[in-house]
Amino acid sequence: MPRQIAALAFLLGIWGLFALARDRKARTSGALWLPVIWLALAASRSVTEWMAIFGFGGAAFIRAGQYYAEGSPLDRNVYLALTVFALIVLFRRHERIGMLLRSNAPILLYFAYCAVSIAWSDYPDVTFKRWVKAIGDLVMVLIVLTEVDPLAAIKRLFTRVGFVLLPISILFMKYYPEWGRDYHRQIGLWTTSYTGVTANKNLLGTITLIFGLASWWHFLQLWQRRKRERNSKLLMAHGIFLAMVAWLFWMVNSATAMSCFIIGAGLIAATSLYKRIGRKPAVVHILVLVVLLIPLYALFGPSAGDLLGAVGRDPTLTGRTDIWKLALSMRGYALLGRGFESFWLGWRLLKVQDIYAFQLQEAHNGYLEVYLNLGWIGVSLLAGLLVTGYRNVMTAFRSNSETASLRLAFFVVALVYNLTEAAFKTQNPVWIVFLLVTMTVPSMSTRPSPASQLGTHDRAESKPQVADVFVAGLRQEAV
Repeated sequence: MPRQIAALAFLLGIWGLFALARDRKARTSGALWLPVIWLALAASRSVTEWMAIFGFGGAAFIRAGQYYAEGSPLDRNVYLALTVFALIVLFRRHERIGMLLRSNAPILLYFAYCAVSIAWSDYPDVTFKRWVKAIGDLVMVLIVLTEVDPLAAIKRLFTRVGFVLLPISILFMKYYPEWGRDYHRQIGLWTTSYTGVTANKNLLGTITLIFGLASWWHFLQLWQRRKRERNSKLLMAHGIFLAMVAWLFWMVNSATAMSCFIIGAGLIAATSLYKRIGRKPAVVHILVLVVLLIPLYALFGPSAGDLLGAVGRDPTLTGRTDIWKLALSMRGYALLGRGFESFWLGWRLLKVQDIYAFQLQEAHNGYLEVYLNLGWIGVSLLAGLLVTGYRNVMTAFRSNSETASLRLAFFVVALVYNLTEAAFKTQNPVWIVFLLVTMTVPSMSTRPSPASQLGTHDRAESKPQVADVFVAGLRQEAV
């Protein structure tokens, strides 16, 4: 099929998916497009890279190392503009935002420490710019959680981004290989890796994981209500989308993403289809413990190398163990770290470039990455986020929240994913989703108002009460 006809067919297919998945009852404001655009860029390529694809310049005019350190002015201005618009929206929702921030002190403390670390960074200007961008992740999450109907906002966020990026990834991989494939030489042979709308196969596996889990959760919710609701079109849309997810996993061959998807999908199925599991915290604790211990033993147990070799995987985790040793040899300040997202800069970046043919920009372990940048203090603050985040997830189960199973799946997936990838970092889709599902939102009595458009908010009719309950659960659809 000619690529132009294929592109037209895929665009019509995307339109068809949105037409099938349209929910006329859902109410979200225009401000939701800000986190949609933000997540879409984080889950694909930067603005500069997209412009390069369509022939409007690109990142090639800057050396790779310099581009990574300083960033593209165009990208910086776009992200800054999105953040400013989002802050304006939040300012006009100040009543809900004030309560939300007070209820999430551990997250604020973590971001505050990241800001303080600018003081001892080798490159304070770069660190400050990255911290500002990191605040953008938090701001976009706050917009979603302060929507009049957060449950509808969450569904539309994942649908709007996933229904576009994954089909276009397939289009690029099949008909535009110069955009959707990457070729590299290995042991004298050229090998092909599929990248889709992203810059590398790992990120393509990541977004397939995230949007696949969100669609699987939505599909199961719809399936349970199929007899009393007319939702066949929605079921069809997510069924088609899940078929795309399966095809992408087969083509990308990302072991980490595929393993995490199996874990997350299993947790969603167990806690959604068998409601009694969610009503018994002890059972959920045991389930999570078992799910976490399996990958930990497989990766770091005494027989880890033999187990990985038995399933056809590199015992060194594709060189990750060597990267960990190298990173630890350059770690610097054990207590404070090198500064927020400052480790892979300067002489350290040059050193790894002399060793590896590719540009290494992460430790391929989220916990190690936090330690290298923020030291033991940062690791302790991250541990606080994990503890409070898990508590909030369990609270969602106790309140019978419809999003509880999705929150648990994303939380556990984030823990497992960061064992072999560094995802607790700015504009990483896993980090953005982690913030979305672990934040506690105060319970408040509100009456939806037609004025809830871009930047507007409805007034609370009664005095709000802080409770660790996910607002989406309070507005859940009938089950």
